[in-house]
Amino acid sequence: MRTLRANLQSKVRDWTKLMGFRLNSSQTDQKKNVTTRHYFFETFNFLEKLNAKEPEKSSYICFDTYGEKLKVRSLLDLQTAFYENISQLK
Repeated sequence: MRTLRANLQSKVRDWTKLMGFRLNSSQTDQKKNVTTRHYFFETFNFLEKLNAKEPEKSSYICFDTYGEKLKVRSLLDLQTAFYENISQLK
């Protein structure tokens, strides 16, 4: 399971760099060893919660300006939500 989650993390990071997402903020909870990063691109945002001790517990949640939330289980989930959001802007 660790390798699956690690692969998802690397795929999401590569894709966000390619698309031009920007890191808005990063916060670390020292007690729980969890880092939360907020990325955004125009009206689309997503949170990356990384657990340093247990990488398999890392998670992604995306949301848009309308308040719709989606738990990301794969890179395809994130891409689908992103492209649907961008298509609604036009």
